[in-house]
Amino acid sequence: MKLFVWLLLCLIWGPTWIFIKIGLENLPPITFASARFLLAAILLAIIIKIQKLPSPQTAKEWKLIALTGILQFTINYSLVFWSEQYISSGLAAVLQAMITVFGLVLAWFFLPTEKITLLKIFSVILGIVGVAVIFFEQLQVNSFDAFAGCVAIVIGAYAAAQASILVKAKGSGMHPASLVFWQMICGTPPLIVYALLKEGNPLDLQWTTTAIFCVVYLTIFGTIAAFWLYYWLLSKIESTKAMMISLVTPLIAVIIGAVFLGETLPPQTVFGGILILASIGLIVFKKKSNTPVNQIVNKPLTAEN
Repeated sequence: MKLFVWLLLCLIWGPTWIFIKIGLENLPPITFASARFLLAAILLAIIIKIQKLPSPQTAKEWKLIALTGILQFTINYSLVFWSEQYISSGLAAVLQAMITVFGLVLAWFFLPTEKITLLKIFSVILGIVGVAVIFFEQLQVNSFDAFAGCVAIVIGAYAAAQASILVKAKGSGMHPASLVFWQMICGTPPLIVYALLKEGNPLDLQWTTTAIFCVVYLTIFGTIAAFWLYYWLLSKIESTKAMMISLVTPLIAVIIGAVFLGETLPPQTVFGGILILASIGLIVFKKKSNTPVNQIVNKPLTAEN
C-alpha cells in the first residue's frame, strides 16, 4: 500500500509543473496560487464537516500548524509560482529537487531514527544529476530576474523540506486532511493580501477555460489528494523516501509534455531517467536493514522542542 501511494503521488505531482506554467499564461502568480488554495480549503472544509474530522487541540499543535502552513504554502508555493515567470519549468524542477538534499540534512537534526548514510547521499546526488541531465538545455540563467527566480526556488525547496520534517517529527497524530486544511488557513491569507495589493482585483482578470481548468486540477489533485496522501505516507515511511518523489515528478512532467502537449522529448531523457530510477531504487525500493552500514554519524543531534 505504501509503495502504491508513493507511485500515485509521483503521477499526481508530475503534471503540476506543466499546469502551473500553462496557468501563468493567463493569471498572475500569487493570484493563481491563492485561487488554488482558497478553493482547496473550501472543499476540505466540506469534507471535514461531513466526516467530522478532529481539529488541532493543543497550543503545540496550533503552533506546528501555523509554522508549517507558512513554510509550505506562504513561502514555498508563492516562490514557485512567482519564479516560473522567469525560468523554465525544467530549471524549476531541477532546483525544486533540492528538497531531497535539505530533507536529508534536516532529518538528521529533527528525526533521531533517520540517519545520514553514504548510500542516501549518493542516491540523492545521483537523482539530482539525473534531473539535471534531462533538463540540461534549460539550465541557462540569462537575466537577473532568472537568477532571482533560481534563488527563490531553492528557498522554497528548503521551506517545503522543513515543513515536511516538522510534520513528520511532531504532527504524525493529526489527520492528514485536517492538517493540510489548517495549514492552508494559516498560510493562504498572506498570499491573498499580497495578490489583492499587488496584482489587483481577481474579478478583473481573464479567467479563461484553460486557467480555470489549471486551478481546478491543481486544487483537487495537486493539493487535496496529493497532500492528504503525502502526509499519510510521511507518517509511514522515512522522510527521505517520501521526499524523493520530487526527483521523479520532473521525469513524469517531461513524458507528459511530450505525449499530450507535443513537446520535444530531450534526447538525454533516457539516460537521465535511468539515473533517477537508479537513485530511487537504492533508497525507496531497498529493503530495510537493521545493520547500520555506511553511517556517517552514530548519534544524530536532536532539536529542542
